Amino acid sequence: MKKLKFIRKKNSGRDASGKVSVRHQGGEHKRFLRVIDFKRNKRDMLGKVISLEYDPNRTCDIALVQYSDGEKRYILAPDGLKLNDSVIAGDNVDIKVGNALKLSQMPIGTVVHNVEMIPGRGGQLARGSGTGATLAAKEGNYVHLKLPSGEVRKVLAMCYATVGALGNADWKNRVFKKAGTKRHMGIRPTVRGVAQNPRSHPHGGGEGRSGIGMSLPKTFAGKAAVGKTRRPKKYSNKFILQRRKKGKHS
Repeated sequence: MKKLKFIRKKNSGRDASGKVSVRHQGGEHKRFLRVIDFKRNKRDMLGKVISLEYDPNRTCDIALVQYSDGEKRYILAPDGLKLNDSVIAGDNVDIKVGNALKLSQMPIGTVVHNVEMIPGRGGQLARGSGTGATLAAKEGNYVHLKLPSGEVRKVLAMCYATVGALGNADWKNRVFKKAGTKRHMGIRPTVRGVAQNPRSHPHGGGEGRSGIGMSLPKTFAGKAAVGKTRRPKKYSNKFILQRRKKGKHS
């Protein structure tokens, strides 16, 4: 679908001023960016899956859906969605893989993906391959969602979500085999701080193999890398009922 894709512009980790704001990015292969329908706002209109395609910009596959009015849109392809299947978004639709409806209309225990956090904004949660959020409980105007990370979060019941878990779950088991594959993906090498010289990193220097030489590990910019981080508080923190599983950053 030429109308639904265009060349993705490269930024190589640089901001508007041209300075590197995110390290270890750049040199990726030229690719098309597909326009994905995260909002699923063609309500109560039946769509037919006419193709399942690979998307280099995400880990899951995508499905091209043709609606009854002739318009075509890409959606994220859940596990179990097949060619010629029918999908629909709207109120009072069946709890079927690929259908999109409000969280308030789903029974407890339903596995969903592409979940909105603000009604009408489009899906933001559970969009990676093999992921799916579970509807754990309902509480007033909110529902409790258990996310793939183990976090339990309150989301407005008016938000839309798509039924089913996303496909291509084996993506995480892929073996890259050579450094060039990562370079094609736009990932540049990451060098340990202790392997650098003192001018390039606080951990650098020393005769032979040596440790970091300080009690607190630091970033390349000299700021503390453990303990009290510089992560700002988010307005949505009050909606988190349970943090992620142990062993993952909170």
